[in-house]
Amino acid sequence: MATEDASNPSGEGGTRVLHVDGTGFTRVGRREGLWIYLKRVWEFRHFVVFDSKSRIAGESSDDSLGRVWMVLNPILNGAAYFLVFGVLLGTSRGIENFVAYLIIGVFMYRFTASTIVAGSKAISGNRSLVTAFNFPRMTLPLAINVREMMRNVTTYVTMFALILVIPPLEPITWKWLVFIPIVALQFLFNLGLSLVLARIVADWNDFTHIITFGTRIWMYLSAVFYSVERFADMPLILGLMNANPLFNVLDMSRNVLLYDTWPEPMRWLILGGWTVGLLIIGTLMFWQGEEKYGRER
Repeated sequence: MATEDASNPSGEGGTRVLHVDGTGFTRVGRREGLWIYLKRVWEFRHFVVFDSKSRIAGESSDDSLGRVWMVLNPILNGAAYFLVFGVLLGTSRGIENFVAYLIIGVFMYRFTASTIVAGSKAISGNRSLVTAFNFPRMTLPLAINVREMMRNVTTYVTMFALILVIPPLEPITWKWLVFIPIVALQFLFNLGLSLVLARIVADWNDFTHIITFGTRIWMYLSAVFYSVERFADMPLILGLMNANPLFNVLDMSRNVLLYDTWPEPMRWLILGGWTVGLLIIGTLMFWQGEEKYGRER
């Protein structure tokens, strides 16, 4: 509310004083209570979906094949891994239907790797937007995760098709439906990890290089192109592998899509524990840094 006071309203050069009631104003980037903050994030859900769809539509607009590369990239990567590790290094020995085993590993790994790399830059890559507008910044990593999920729908359809047409052929069973909650848990796991990394990168941008290196190491430690059974006589390494959330995602997916078996209950507990823990820690970490994100660096 504003009121005007004029000390010399009729004369030229008079001084006018405008009184403004600023009680309803809020500082850009001000941190709210956690519950109120999460409610505001929910209110921006339509923005999250719209931003995800619009960015996907605008991707690869300069390429002749456009979004076909979303499917070709993991296929080409899988072919390269098959040549190097399956043929040259012989890691396919002892693995039933190694081609499908490798396809699931590559496609599922890329979903997590691409999501957390992009999600870690949610704040650092949108500084102008963050400093100019007052909105819950958590919508930025959330939009990136939703976008990657939407993008991977086509990728998963391709993965299913390859499993069905590349010998030895795998039949479709009711257990394939279990793949849906597995991907849902993977999505929530990616979101929690993205929130943690986005907070760290917002304060220390150099950490992006560590993330890029870390995702490569993570691939080698997640049995993407080899069987974990090779570590059967190494209990320490086997235990670390079983505690790896990404390995659990791959193992559960292979069980339901290739081997027609239910995932072990312990796999659900391990992946669920990582997911819940990262969501809680990531939400708190990201929320606590809310005021910092809008400051000029």
